[in-house]
Amino acid sequence: MRGTARTGEQRDEGVTDVGPGLKGASSSWLRERPWLVDVVVALAVFAYNLPIQVRYVPDGLWPGTGTVVAVGLCAPYVLRQRHPLPVFGIILLTAWLQLVLGVGFIPADIMLAFALYNVAVRFQWPISAPAAAAVVLWVLLAVGPRLEEYYLSPSDLGLLVLVVVTAWTWGTTVRIRRDYVDGLKERARQLEREQESQARIVAAAERARIAREIHDIVSHSLSVVVVMAEGASLKVHSEPERAEQAMLTVRDTGRDALAEMRRMLDVLRDGEPGSRAPSPGIAQLGRLIEESRTSGLPVEMTLRGEPVEVSAGVDLVVYRVIQEALTNARKHAGPLLSKVAVRLRYGGDSLEVRVTDDGQGPGARPGSEPGGGHGLVGMRERVAAYGGKLRTGPRPGGGFEVVATLPIGGGD
Repeated sequence: MRGTARTGEQRDEGVTDVGPGLKGASSSWLRERPWLVDVVVALAVFAYNLPIQVRYVPDGLWPGTGTVVAVGLCAPYVLRQRHPLPVFGIILLTAWLQLVLGVGFIPADIMLAFALYNVAVRFQWPISAPAAAAVVLWVLLAVGPRLEEYYLSPSDLGLLVLVVVTAWTWGTTVRIRRDYVDGLKERARQLEREQESQARIVAAAERARIAREIHDIVSHSLSVVVVMAEGASLKVHSEPERAEQAMLTVRDTGRDALAEMRRMLDVLRDGEPGSRAPSPGIAQLGRLIEESRTSGLPVEMTLRGEPVEVSAGVDLVVYRVIQEALTNARKHAGPLLSKVAVRLRYGGDSLEVRVTDDGQGPGARPGSEPGGGHGLVGMRERVAAYGGKLRTGPRPGGGFEVVATLPIGGGD
């Protein structure tokens, strides 16, 4: 945060600030209870200071003055999670009062460094830098004139100043790192939102493409209906059997067209252009396989089960799924690809389409399409439109697979 404190609820879960030397204290249980660590730190410093502070209280002052000063230095620290700046102010004010009363430099004064570190972690340098300067000034005034009394040298005084600067630098570094991590997390969330938006755009574009293809199918079916109906009207008296057969064909074609319209009603759009030629399907897979082999893709196709007639929409979905899977294998499988297996399995009321390869798969190479790429999104939209299921991903033994299961039980 800039210029505001990071409260206990806003802290990063993976880091516990307990002052210099105690950062990251050990267990997740303690990370969930940072106040307990603060209490331990304050009590430990106070207990260490208690038997020592008496010798630093000047004659004429109440003997318990050092204890009161130590309480003022240690006790506020337990609230540093929620009130970092006021806690630092109270500790610093107590230290200056200690200097005014003439109480000497005591071990509890280390709480100034702890409080400064806490401020540096929570605030930007316009606040933390003056706080560090105030502590340095206090050290110089409290220790500098009494070096001989404390048996210290000027280098020892410099070392104390260095401790203060180190506490501020350490806290500032932790804050900068946290801000950086927070920025990365926000960027990740933004990218996730962008990916979701892009996925919706891709899905909408794919629905529009499916609508155009269904428009082609329906247009082709209606053309057949018109031709057969005209033929039946001409043969109804001279060749009634042929006319009846033509009308049965009209009935079946009309039912198929209505089924397609019902399935795709949610994605059909008005005014979409389309060709009246039938779309590719299972019958054209042989040509697709040959084209893939010609381009250098080692494709093998097998058929299992007894083939049955499927609707024009399912026929198209099978073709497009295999086409997209072969395209992905060509683009992303890598140079070690040695086999692509295409399998169609008819099983009663369902048709399984399985395309597997022994290559690297999407996302395994830099710049390649990840598992949620546009092509796979298109497959998923197509299969879901006909009540089917699609599974894509790496194979246990290596490579990538696309498995689509489509219902072919008929019914409109």
